[in-house]
Amino acid sequence: MKSQSPFNMRGVTLIELLVALVICGVVIGAIYRLFIVQTRAYTVQDQVVEVQQNVRSAMEIMLRDLRMTGYDDDSTTGLTIPTPIVTPVQESDIRVSYEYSAQRHTIHYWRDAPTATFLRQRTIDAVGEAQEVLLQNVDALTFTYGIDTDEDGDVDNWVVAASVGTSKIIAVSVTLTARPDQTNPDVKMRVSPRTLTSAVSFRNLIMK
Repeated sequence: MKSQSPFNMRGVTLIELLVALVICGVVIGAIYRLFIVQTRAYTVQDQVVEVQQNVRSAMEIMLRDLRMTGYDDDSTTGLTIPTPIVTPVQESDIRVSYEYSAQRHTIHYWRDAPTATFLRQRTIDAVGEAQEVLLQNVDALTFTYGIDTDEDGDVDNWVVAASVGTSKIIAVSVTLTARPDQTNPDVKMRVSPRTLTSAVSFRNLIMK
């Protein structure tokens, strides 16, 4: 029996080769497209997580100072604490004061509208420190004040800053809204602003 010579075996035709190349191209294109979609989705989710963490972090820093409002450690005689809420004039601006380590601390929180940044500045014994940027891309910062009109230690009404007047403030509700960096078009189109609201009672003022 005669064995078949390898030179007589039929090879791949040009048409078959082209068909195989087209199929491979379609598969590679689909894989690449899936990779791009997944990368964009990961970027969007990463930005969402980042802005949520940043909002929480900025809020916690502010709430820490708000809880200290009106505190007096009695370590220094003759050191007086001014009106704890110094200037509740704007809905996005607040100052609080307390005594700590024999020093008077006044903390100012506000939103700078032109730069959309959330800022903090601490003043210790009338010496102001440099401003801190707590959060960028801030859409809104709103303070609503709980006032005690009958001196019973309970919040009788929640009002905006302009309606506080001479009422005693014993609580504040803070709403902070921020968005991720808008340079990425996918993030800009798909991610809505994130809002966090927290309320804190001024325990040191209620006890006075």
